[in-house]
Amino acid sequence: STGVRIIKDRPTLIGRMLATRVTNLLGIQHPIVQGGMHYVAYAELAAAVSNAGGLGIITALSQPSPEHLRNEIRKVKSLTNKPFGVNITILPAFVPPDYASYAQTIIDEGVKIVETAGNNPGPYIKMFKERGMVVIHKCVAIRHALTAERLGVDIVSMDGFECAGHPGEDDIGNFVLLAKAAEKLKIPFIASGGVGTGRQLAAALALGAEGINMGTRFMATKECTIHQNIKQALVDGDERSTTHIFRSLKNTERVYKNQTAEKVQAIEKEKPGDFLSVKPYVSGALYKDSFYKTGDTQSSVWSAGIVMGLINDIPTCKELIERIVAEAVAIISNRLPGMITNCPTSKL
Repeated sequence: STGVRIIKDRPTLIGRMLATRVTNLLGIQHPIVQGGMHYVAYAELAAAVSNAGGLGIITALSQPSPEHLRNEIRKVKSLTNKPFGVNITILPAFVPPDYASYAQTIIDEGVKIVETAGNNPGPYIKMFKERGMVVIHKCVAIRHALTAERLGVDIVSMDGFECAGHPGEDDIGNFVLLAKAAEKLKIPFIASGGVGTGRQLAAALALGAEGINMGTRFMATKECTIHQNIKQALVDGDERSTTHIFRSLKNTERVYKNQTAEKVQAIEKEKPGDFLSVKPYVSGALYKDSFYKTGDTQSSVWSAGIVMGLINDIPTCKELIERIVAEAVAIISNRLPGMITNCPTSKL
């Protein structure tokens, strides 16, 4: 028995799960991580993912201060008794946040798992590892992943070109990135970027990953607190509904293709590398308003991945996670074994 029952052409998990190095390290039921997303990854979403057997993550810098982060961490703890993590992303800024205080708050609150991303995370990785925490580091290139491995991280999240947000400047898709990560890394890694189905989970495992990270796909769930119009835009869009901005700034970002993104691209074409010219259109405050006040999909730039082409509904996190795992188990148990056959015996 595969532990999977097919109901109305959709596999349903009834007994079997997928155990990987990542599920063991993180103490979770399913090898599915919800990525840290600015102004999206709040307590409600993270707790729903963790309660469904994945790893929910809240984003530290969505909070205006370390004290607000402390309250958000405590809110997650009030909503789940399962493992969860906190993301801290170190990015260039005119006025950098007090990263050290945010990191110390994560430690003080007894968080066991942290997701790091961005530039020069070494001091923070050391800080977290000295406290015995599990560190997941997001990387867009193999060379960065090898550095993270040397710095002592436990898990690498390999972020392919398909991802929402910042895919780096190398433009390497996951089909090559994951296969090379499997050749080069000793520590476990998960597949991130463009992932939203069980078919892709099975493929990621075949390519050497120990699980998946999903961001955009979790935006289109019932427990995510963003505006319904944004969720519906993800359902209505397809794999061609994103575009890139900040190419001329060497800080490429994949965003939802809308009027504001096209305006930014036009300005970049006229004034390449001039951030001040595009700054009025790319403020985080603008897309926070879109996500939580207006629901206007056109008036700001907001990150979204090409996984939109695979988003057809707005389920609960539990429905989504169980569907993905059941589909992966069905493919691994039923479809793939049937392709293995004995070599024909030569009659010569």
